Amino acid sequence: MKVIGIISDTHGLLREEAIHALKGVDLIIHAGDIGSRDIIEKLEEIALVKAVRGNCDRGKWAAEYPVSETVRMENKKIYVLHDLKMLDIDLREKGIDIVISGHSHRAKEERKDGILYINPGSAGPRRFNLPVSVARITIGCEVTSARLINLNGAAH
Repeated sequence: MKVIGIISDTHGLLREEAIHALKGVDLIIHAGDIGSRDIIEKLEEIALVKAVRGNCDRGKWAAEYPVSETVRMENKKIYVLHDLKMLDIDLREKGIDIVISGHSHRAKEERKDGILYINPGSAGPRRFNLPVSVARITIGCEVTSARLINLNGAAH
């Protein structure tokens, strides 16, 4: 079994609560609106990081991150992009099992047509009175489970 930590929309703020919630994972996926390269460097102290560029990620540092990426973990194929509205591939044709996105700042997990869609919500500055959150997914032989984690005490 492997555990993936999922974070998005940090906008340059990596909270201690988020770092704590991601400890012990095998891989961290950042679904965009990173804010700065420093965020990725801090996450890399926890685990290997795969990240995509969000609509607010601009400048030379952001150019090193793709707009979307496909990641393999165990027997699962994971497609990562920032804004789900920009999804422009045939997921079935590509054999995608999990889609990870951010952008909306709203944590959400749902399954559609056998594909797990997960948005960890925003882990950066609080916006729209939405909870500050991250997610973890556990990938086993045949089962994938997701858990959204509300970072309750976060107050920025």
